Amino acid sequence: MKMVTAIIRPEMFNAVRTALEGEGIYGMTVSEVMGRGAQKGIALQFRGKAVPVDLIPKLKIEMVVRDADVERIIRIVRAHARTGRPGDGRIFVLPIERICRVRTDEEDPPES
Repeated sequence: MKMVTAIIRPEMFNAVRTALEGEGIYGMTVSEVMGRGAQKGIALQFRGKAVPVDLIPKLKIEMVVRDADVERIIRIVRAHARTGRPGDGRIFVLPIERICRVRTDEEDPPES
């Protein structure tokens, strides 16, 4: 199994979520995060002055999925989170070594 983490613009979340649900992918954890990448922040106008904003609000979506679903999820996120401007986000894929259930103390071996 893999963990797919997508960092996207907050305004693109509903489109991404709807597209994932349309493909039968429901389980996700969503967090509000702040960050910056190659764009190195932005400048906003406030009372006639340019104010630098170093960290940009983003949403982080984390999903633990079967290996076979990873490429489909990447394709969906890319298609529905893309604006074509800097700051569209990143997708990270990490291996999952172990899954432990809190309520029942069960452990699921990761699937391939």
